[in-house]
Amino acid sequence: MYFMFAFIVFIFLAIFLMMILSSCIRIVPQAKALVVERMGAYLDTWNVGVHFAVPFIDRVARKVNLKEQVADFAPQPVITKDNVTMRIDTVVFFQITDPKLFAYGVENPIMAIENLTATTLRNIIGELELDQTLTSRETINAKMRASLDEATDPWGIKVNRVELKNIIPPAAIQDAMEKQMKAERERREAILRAEGEKKSTILVAEGKKESAILDAEAEKQAAILHAEAEKEKRIREAEGEAEAILKVQKANADGIRFIKEAGADEAVLCLKSLEAFAAAADGKATKIIIPSEIQSFAGLAASLKEISASKSNAR
Repeated sequence: MYFMFAFIVFIFLAIFLMMILSSCIRIVPQAKALVVERMGAYLDTWNVGVHFAVPFIDRVARKVNLKEQVADFAPQPVITKDNVTMRIDTVVFFQITDPKLFAYGVENPIMAIENLTATTLRNIIGELELDQTLTSRETINAKMRASLDEATDPWGIKVNRVELKNIIPPAAIQDAMEKQMKAERERREAILRAEGEKKSTILVAEGKKESAILDAEAEKQAAILHAEAEKEKRIREAEGEAEAILKVQKANADGIRFIKEAGADEAVLCLKSLEAFAAAADGKATKIIIPSEIQSFAGLAASLKEISASKSNAR
């Protein structure tokens, strides 16, 4: 009975020691950190790896996530410089850089960042008018990031980026903005339509101009071709007349040459002269010059005619 009781106590003690030993060994994963306290005071920050704690003396005060985190805050009412109330919701991207400051710097870091964001946003928007607020998002984001990063540095937090998620102006201003946008769209549409009509008119005018130029060029080319054809015709006619004259002259020259080669006497030559004279007389000339040789031959012919007539009478 005594041994049974001792065995049970031994088993419980072994289990208790194993639990204590297992609680003393801590494995920290990637992108995590543990803030460790000893007897209630800060001892160390454990990063990635295996760590050993003293039982009943050391304890993990806080587990810290080192990844970049996103905090999406509800819309906050703000007033612009020209007294227009609007609602703006923001998104803050932050990362814990010092686990010790994060654990002991502020009680509720996320709530502190939210309140700080609302305060900073009111201060920045209060210096801007409505139009500047709607068109200066990048400037507002940069100013808020710089201000929040500086304010959260004592808490071990680094603000990487701040974005204005949505800007909600009052309903009346929204209606006015929609009307303005509609008018702007209509104005742009009218400008585009006018530009289109202008381009169309220009294209039509250019087409007519090009057509007139082409017609003028065609008429010019036609006139040039007609003139060249007329010129060619006259040249051909002149060449034909010149060729005919040359052939006539050549024929006359050949005839005279043949007569000379045939040994014709002066009477034959005179006869040919008379034939040429007759041909000339049949022409359209109104004045004929008779060579002296033909005149003498004509006189000789008249004398022969008279002698022949005398002989006939004597018989």
